[in-house]
Amino acid sequence: MSAYAQQMPREDVVDVPAIGEGFCVSNVFQTNMVLQRDHPIHVWGWADPDEQVMVEFAGSEESTEAGKDRAWKVTLPAVSANTKPQQMVVKGESESLVLDNILIGDVWVLGGQSNMEFELAKVENGPLEIISANFPEIRILTVPYGQGPELNMGFPRLHQWSDWSGRHFRKGDWDVCRPEIARELSAIGYVFARRIHKASNVPIGVIDASRGGTTVETWTPLPVLRAMSSEPTKAKLASFDEAAAAWNPQTDLEKRIAIHRKWVERQVKDGNPIPVDKKQEPGDLQPGPLGNHNFPGHCYAGMIAPLSGLSVKGAIFHQGYNNAFEGSVGVEMYRDIFPEMIRAWRVAFNNPEMPFGILSLCSDGYPQTRDDYCEKMFNAGIEIRAAQYQTFLDFHNAGDRNVGFVSTYDLRRRWYHPQLKIPAGERIARWALATQYGFDSQVQWKPPMLVSMEKGDGTLLLKLDTDVSDPQDGVIEGFAIAGEDRKFHPANVAYAEKGKDNRGRIQYDYKQLILTSPMVPTPTQFRYAWGRNPLANLQATGNKDLPFATQRSDDWKMEEVPLGVLGEEVSLPLSGGDRNKIIQALRRQDTERRLKEAEKVIQTN
Repeated sequence: MSAYAQQMPREDVVDVPAIGEGFCVSNVFQTNMVLQRDHPIHVWGWADPDEQVMVEFAGSEESTEAGKDRAWKVTLPAVSANTKPQQMVVKGESESLVLDNILIGDVWVLGGQSNMEFELAKVENGPLEIISANFPEIRILTVPYGQGPELNMGFPRLHQWSDWSGRHFRKGDWDVCRPEIARELSAIGYVFARRIHKASNVPIGVIDASRGGTTVETWTPLPVLRAMSSEPTKAKLASFDEAAAAWNPQTDLEKRIAIHRKWVERQVKDGNPIPVDKKQEPGDLQPGPLGNHNFPGHCYAGMIAPLSGLSVKGAIFHQGYNNAFEGSVGVEMYRDIFPEMIRAWRVAFNNPEMPFGILSLCSDGYPQTRDDYCEKMFNAGIEIRAAQYQTFLDFHNAGDRNVGFVSTYDLRRRWYHPQLKIPAGERIARWALATQYGFDSQVQWKPPMLVSMEKGDGTLLLKLDTDVSDPQDGVIEGFAIAGEDRKFHPANVAYAEKGKDNRGRIQYDYKQLILTSPMVPTPTQFRYAWGRNPLANLQATGNKDLPFATQRSDDWKMEEVPLGVLGEEVSLPLSGGDRNKIIQALRRQDTERRLKEAEKVIQTN
């Protein structure tokens, strides 16, 4: 840490404001940036009202006049990829700005929460990536944290203080990719950029607009949310609106002053010293609910809106953890909002077909085993992951081939920040390379997909679109089946027979799976990888690294599985007592199954 960094206060230190007082260009446009190839180049900034502004770049120039609000914007013609550094000149009536070392290539936005934000320096094999991160044609911009309610027109360049890390992070600057810069970039984003750059041979810019601890609704424009008919979304908005309306900053300040005075009085009475930084009474007015970065629309307003209008190639998104705290209501809301969020981002970047890659919610907690299989199925994070896959399926089935999906649940660690980020970045890079860069014949990305499910006599038959297997050629794990009582149990999996060869040997169809369980005599539904850290191993056959995604055939709410535990009327959100009743019922299911399995072993021997 530099001496300057050690002297900075434990708060954000701004070097360049979001919007300057005089003639300026948006901080999106800087020396060292990458501009999107083959798309019109939109450039904007601020000047005095009615001031004439001219922008020159790549042999073209455009002029405009600043409006009464000081804002100006020009559009330059599209240009092809170019690895030769170029210069942009932005001229006002009395000032000029020169931006150097600009490359033309592809710009990708990184979105989501902490697992996208997670720095390269913290992941497994991160140090190896860091020491080899010398890529002068990869450029990196990390957007500072910002929030609504008003749309932010720009972002500052600053040293951003992190209470979590106890240090400052430099944000808001376009930088050339080198080890000291790459170490603090999103690990997934770095690996993605590296792969795309080396395969495409064009400059790559990555804009990291992720923020830890965020929800899907904060990344969606508030007007979009308010226009939705989704009941859980309307309820969420009403809850936030009521809290904001009830907030009285003066009353809150008076309460904090009273609390501080009582604390001082107690310290004096006990003979304890009062630290210098605690002697002064609170004097600031707090924003209350509007200060919550998860207030609906806030992160969109603060971190995506400043980029709105920029031409980009696409976006990749990794989020979901913070929407897993509200049970099935939160899952239903996520399912409603997520596709609208994707569409809203496409609007923001002026491209209704903008490529958008989804990385599923990652693992968390101790691994699911056959002993605690049913108990570990009770977790809303699993349902968020399934909703993400269903969102992809809905776009895909509607003919949208620019939305991609990759699973990450098998990149498992017990921590909710699993540090296997490099393989996750590789997977989403495969999607981009296959669908956007013409490498579809060399690399595969699409997971095995369910074609149909058929109910048989004590069986479920699943037909898939490709051959599948356990990559270690062992028993296929991860499926659970249930009947109308909604009691899921792990399924035994066998391949369907398709006949015999000329030597009388049975031939199997590796695209068809037969699911059975002695605990489920009449199965009607299945679930797969239904654990937050799931017991699941099915992949496309071959060395393809394509897991079968978390999914289900039923639409049962998690609070109503198994059926009847809480009676006919289930009150949401669950109380602690009701939650415990469900967990105990699931534990009894596990115990009953283990006893029957043990009895079978004894009888067999």
